[in-house]
Amino acid sequence: MKHQELAIDGMSCGHCVKALTKELEAIKGLTVQEVIIGKAVIDYDQELVSDEDILQAIDEAGFRLAMG
Repeated sequence: MKHQELAIDGMSCGHCVKALTKELEAIKGLTVQEVIIGKAVIDYDQELVSDEDILQAIDEAGFRLAMG
């Protein structure tokens, strides 16, 4: 399992947190540890979940990965 903290742009409220949590939880092989405004903490099996799967879930929720 890979542990990852993701910085997320575009989140501003509790609804945003729920929307992102729902999209991430729909990915088989991924466990959501925490989602707060601006951040998601996840664990996932790299054999089942690709970076593209994660990016797509973030996009589906209406947000984007923050770039350093």
